[in-house]
Amino acid sequence: MNHRRIPAVLLALALPAATLAVGSAESAGAAPPKKPTARGTGGAVSSVDPYATRVGLRVLRRGGNAVDAAVATAAALGVTEPYSAGIGGGGYFVVYDAKTGRVRTIDGRETAPRTMPRNAFIDPKTGEPYPFTPELVTSGVSVGTPGTPATWQRALDRWGSWSLAEALAPATRIAREGFRVDRTFRQQTLDNQERFEAFRSTKRLFLRGGDAPRVGSTFRNRDLARTYDLIARRGTDAFYEGRLARQIVRAVRKPPKTRSTTLPVPRGHLTTRDLKRYRTVDGRATQVAYRGYRVHGMPPSSSGGSTVGEALNILEGTNLRRLDRTAALHHYLEASALAFADRAEYVGDPRFTRVPLKHLLSQRFARERACLIDPARAMAKPTAAGNVRSYDGKCGAAPARAAAAEDTENVSTTNLTVVDRWGNVVEYTLTIEQTGGSGIVVPGRGFLLNNELTDFSTVYDADDPNRIQPGKRPRSSMSPTIVTKRGKPVLALGSPGGSTIITTVLQMLINRLDLGMSLPQAIAAPRAAQRNTANVTAEPAFLQRYGDALTAYGHTLVPAGDAFTSAAEIGAATAIGIRGRRLTAVAEPERRGGGAAGVVRPFRG
Repeated sequence: MNHRRIPAVLLALALPAATLAVGSAESAGAAPPKKPTARGTGGAVSSVDPYATRVGLRVLRRGGNAVDAAVATAAALGVTEPYSAGIGGGGYFVVYDAKTGRVRTIDGRETAPRTMPRNAFIDPKTGEPYPFTPELVTSGVSVGTPGTPATWQRALDRWGSWSLAEALAPATRIAREGFRVDRTFRQQTLDNQERFEAFRSTKRLFLRGGDAPRVGSTFRNRDLARTYDLIARRGTDAFYEGRLARQIVRAVRKPPKTRSTTLPVPRGHLTTRDLKRYRTVDGRATQVAYRGYRVHGMPPSSSGGSTVGEALNILEGTNLRRLDRTAALHHYLEASALAFADRAEYVGDPRFTRVPLKHLLSQRFARERACLIDPARAMAKPTAAGNVRSYDGKCGAAPARAAAAEDTENVSTTNLTVVDRWGNVVEYTLTIEQTGGSGIVVPGRGFLLNNELTDFSTVYDADDPNRIQPGKRPRSSMSPTIVTKRGKPVLALGSPGGSTIITTVLQMLINRLDLGMSLPQAIAAPRAAQRNTANVTAEPAFLQRYGDALTAYGHTLVPAGDAFTSAAEIGAATAIGIRGRRLTAVAEPERRGGGAAGVVRPFRG
């Protein structure tokens, strides 16, 4: 990648210039327009937020590369999308390096405190698990050691050309000067009002005067601006050590509860040692061959690369293009269920459990699993996992039933996609888990802490690869994905959505690579998610269009939506299609209020 380092002695002079050049127009004023599709050359950015996308584009225009722009965009999302991501959380960073032609990853997932007991989610008063929402998710016990600041620094160290201080500058200005509140921000605040009112610091920041910020008003977060300034001056050590680290630990171990809340808010186990010892993990992307492409994904602790990859392998033997749309969707749902069964059985943090990744991504294993799909009838679900220790790729017994696997992943999170003029690509999914995370704003610091530890299985089972263990990363479904052909990138995509991230990415890939949809069509198409459960979760438009036909196959479809959000939608994807120098950046046209895509040099007309 393009590397241009600023000497430390010049940083004090360089930072103000960067702030003025990149951040001068990022303050409130009129909100940038949201364009779901943009075509052009010179680089592209897609995210859920127009302020963040504008930041990324301006970094590219100033000579920054894809990694510089991705970090700057993510920092801006921490300001304008604080309920989905921020420095109090973690995520997965996937990079195609044009210089080497390789796809590499950074695991910035949160980790369990080293003193976390296996019964951390059990209420000592009752001996039963805490109710998941709002009790368990609104707590200190749900907070894992954040990995986002370390991810940003590691990405810039490996591939960036800007310093962290430069990358943070435009987001800092937005935090200080404000941004225009939209309907999504207000609604997400209202959805979390009970939880936010449980903490003095959170109520003070997001519920000023007892109400959510009004649409069209200017929201400022000067505490976060000061926190970004601190990290810009002193680096990520200022986050993982010292006074700020102690403030984070205090908020977790003794949450700043209001007197009026009736929520129990269990205390957490995070220590300053956990923060000081946090490290990201470098890795190689998973990859599978599909229809002449190579699909690269995130390895464990994420289950995204393995589950998307296995499902594609299962589908590889069926020509979906020749099937009618309902039959193709039937195969998609069945392949997804089989891959999810294997995910639950085998995937966890590889430092704590042996993940048979080679077998899960084996074409022979997939052929044997594909034998279980009846082209005319949905299999009974939940279905059992395959045996990775004994398979020959041949058809055998009928699918066995299994117990339903617990799913505690939330539908929040955010995703961004960046391509630069040199051909480097970044796909980055980051999160604080629940919409609003744990609900705890670190007092005086302006950011929410995650509730990522609720991704662990609630009840400890020694055979469960996702059981609670000290220092462990909980299994994730985040699926940042890069597709190459003959060694060159042609597509990058990802989405938020908890465990539906996997199905969203898988369905978009099938839409684009099999069903002949354009990239904007592939993202806009109605979605359904089968996660090896008795029911298929589906968006209203999907139910209307395909519900009766898929019911005839034996699928049971139910509307999307849950206790966490008022929306009945699945995912909020971003993607960029690459065809030589021609780029097509795409975001959601409607989901989560619509996203924002942009290119450095747009095509006219």
